[in-house]
This record gives sequence, structure tokens and C-alpha cells, in this order.
Amino acid sequence: MDGLEWTASAMRAARAQLDLATHNLANASTDGYRKAVAHVALTARGLAVASQVTDEQGAVRTTGRRFDLTLLGAGAFRVGQGSTREGAFTRSRDGLLTDDRGRALHGACGALRVSAEATIAADGSVLDHGRVVDRIPLPAGTHVLPGALESSTVNPIDETLAILGAQRAFETAQRTLLAIDATREKSANDVARVQ
Repeated sequence: MDGLEWTASAMRAARAQLDLATHNLANASTDGYRKAVAHVALTARGLAVASQVTDEQGAVRTTGRRFDLTLLGAGAFRVGQGSTREGAFTRSRDGLLTDDRGRALHGACGALRVSAEATIAADGSVLDHGRVVDRIPLPAGTHVLPGALESSTVNPIDETLAILGAQRAFETAQRTLLAIDATREKSANDVARVQ
């Protein structure tokens, strides 16, 4: 691997770190968001960046709203065709529990449709008028805490520093690339003059 390839891989790695840190920072106030961490590795093709979502639990804050739910442990709520840890659900006019994007929360039997008096137990059981009508699927060891939301695990100061570090790494690699290019151009011109 020559110097140009090496510095180009360093620039790509810095850009990947920058993208990851800015995405984390943009979600610093998103309930249930778990930050992603960059892992830089040296490979045969230069530097490579892989990201991994942390499994740390965000701070829990009490809201007192009946359908605000926090997952204590691993897993995510099934909503629409996807999943989320953001547990701010509201009851629609037709009784569905939906998130802020209008996606319905799913239990084991499909989209949850409940009355305004329904409650959700720690084991995920959905009780309506004193009887279990469905159950939110949970991984082993995970519980639901109703009336609370999980905060993002992003520390804005750490992500701002990560952005600055990635920008500096990119600029350093860019200056190195320009220096290598200038040296090669000078060498080529010197060889042409000698001949």
C-alpha cells in the first residue's frame, strides 16, 4: 500500500467517524436513542471504521403519562414494520397506541387497540378493564416501566469533541495527501529535466 492509498483510507475513516458523531449529536434529545461508537481498525487496505450501538441504559425520567413506556433492559418495541426504544405512545381515536410517527405499537397479537383506561404491567401484559388483552413481547430479563421515558445515551459534549477530532484527522490526512502528491510531482519533473 502506498502513501496515497494510506492517506485516502485515513480520510475515509475520519469521514465515517464524523458522520457517526454528527448522527449521535443530532439524536442527543431523542428518547430511547442509544449512541453508536466507532471502532477504527487497521486492515490490509488501510484504516476501516465499524460502528456498534451501545447497550447502556439511558436515564429514566418519570412523565406520569399512562402510555409512556420505558424498556428496562435489552430489546425494542415493535412498531409498524420496524422497532424503536422510544416509548412515547399516545392512544389514537380508534384506540391504537401510536408513536409520534403514527406507527402502531404491536403486541403478540398485532397492533395494540386499547381503551383509555388500559394499563401495561412490568412483564408487558396489556390489561384492559381488568383482563389481559395482549402482551408486549420482551426479551428475557427485560421489563416495562409505564409512565416513564428513557433518555438518549448521547453526551453532547463528547460528541462535539468527537466531531472536532474527526475534522482534524481528516484535515491532517488531506494535508499529507497534498504533500505526497507535491513530492511525486517534483520527482517526476526532476527526472524529466535530468533526461
